[in-house]
Amino acid sequence: MLNSLQATRGMAVAPHALAAQSALAILREGGNAVEAMIAAAATIAVAYPHMNSIGGDGFWTISVPGQPAVGIEAAGRAAQAVSREFYKSRGLATIPHRGSLAANTVAATISGWDVAYAYAREIGGKMPVSRLLSDAIHYARHGVAVTESQAENTRKKLAELIDQPGFRETYTEEGRVPEQGALFRQPRLATTLERLAADGLDSFYRGALAQDIAADLAAVGSPVSMQDLAAYHAQLVTPLHLKHSIGDVYNMTPPTQGLVSLIILALLDRLNVGQYQADSPEHVHLVVEATKQAFLIRDKYITDPDHMKVIPQDCLTDAFLAPYVAAIRTDRALPWGQGKGPGDTVWMGVIDGEGRAVSFIQSIYHEFGSGIVLPKTGITWQNRGCSFSLDPVHINTLEPGKKPFHTLNPALATFSDGRVMVYGTMGGDGQPQTQAAVFTRVAVFGQHPQQAITAPRWLLGRTWGLASESLKLEGRFSPEMVARLQALGHDVELIADFDESVGHAGAILRHPNGTFEGGADPRSNGGVAGF
Repeated sequence: MLNSLQATRGMAVAPHALAAQSALAILREGGNAVEAMIAAAATIAVAYPHMNSIGGDGFWTISVPGQPAVGIEAAGRAAQAVSREFYKSRGLATIPHRGSLAANTVAATISGWDVAYAYAREIGGKMPVSRLLSDAIHYARHGVAVTESQAENTRKKLAELIDQPGFRETYTEEGRVPEQGALFRQPRLATTLERLAADGLDSFYRGALAQDIAADLAAVGSPVSMQDLAAYHAQLVTPLHLKHSIGDVYNMTPPTQGLVSLIILALLDRLNVGQYQADSPEHVHLVVEATKQAFLIRDKYITDPDHMKVIPQDCLTDAFLAPYVAAIRTDRALPWGQGKGPGDTVWMGVIDGEGRAVSFIQSIYHEFGSGIVLPKTGITWQNRGCSFSLDPVHINTLEPGKKPFHTLNPALATFSDGRVMVYGTMGGDGQPQTQAAVFTRVAVFGQHPQQAITAPRWLLGRTWGLASESLKLEGRFSPEMVARLQALGHDVELIADFDESVGHAGAILRHPNGTFEGGADPRSNGGVAGF
């Protein structure tokens, strides 16, 4: 059996080991979990550029002992210049996934770091921004080794990305895909990070750096303007809260699908999933069926919170959930439609020695986002805004200044017995499903984090790299398990034994006695680091 890493003073987990080590270094120097996460977020933006960037969005869920849980929403708004007519007048029926017209929302994650930095100081943090960004600056200036994941995703997407502004020069070797282990330098991004360290994180939106970013965006044809950048501010919010039989579970508010993840857990709790064995056909079947119900709610209600017709927290009440619980059949699978599709993302977790816990997620949406790398600042810009619809009656229809729907959601749980857990994953529609797998394995069935993460997983519907709507099972599930799920009516498709499409999960569990155990996903280039 694979055992979780154990520690007593602090722990960090990330889908790239360098990011976990950056966080751990801050903890060793006396920084708190929030400061450590800023360092990890900066490092992974450099070291895992196909999955995230400082040109993307981010979300935080934070727990500090004795204080209410808080969240940070850093979701960039659509440019004021874009509208449904903006695209239709250009002969487009949908928003392109790549290129300048896909780079249509503000990149918000740096503003999220700025809000997090202010919060870190409120709880005793003293680290300067320059120290928090120092690892990332070094790796951008002097290079990191190309990961297998980066090389493979570059290879798969090269045809659609090679002609995007800046992509060839940044991510290829004169048009060739870099091999795993090749040294990858980003000198323009290093300079941008140095400017953020010197001038402050807010300079990304207001000041000389912001002017350079705006000029870059204009040069590549993005509709995002200096005015859009200057108007943006990330928000400190109250996260959604589920009262569960094991304690309290928190996740982010819309426009994320944090509500979806909590609804799945709420439905499973009401169905008493714990009466079955872990990873039995009954366990997997119920998670899949709860996912279908939660996705129905998502597709009907979740959008920019300024445009929602329900109060998200009310969707976790008994009265709201009752008909969805009743709809789930233990003896057969219900019909399944379509999911939201892909999302390239990184999830990371940190808990420090004082029990301060951070669950964080950062994303550029598709692999390499819009594919555009800004010419002077070296920033890869996201394409999150391509998820908007041009249908005026669609719940996520495009409007100037609107926030797009996000699959991103960082989870955090405080158990009644005093344990605290941060957990999460990347993977679009797979995020709430993998969260449910990890949570139930640890919280309901008593597995340790590494066991819960390494065990075979499943995915209903589409995610990055997979377009079919089937129930995908990793190949390590037994033939008997496959046959039983098929007998229940599931359209089962087998994928690789350790398949990256089911996400890069991670988890840290802190016990009441102050000990830690954590797990990182063998499907990623990640690591868990503790001391």
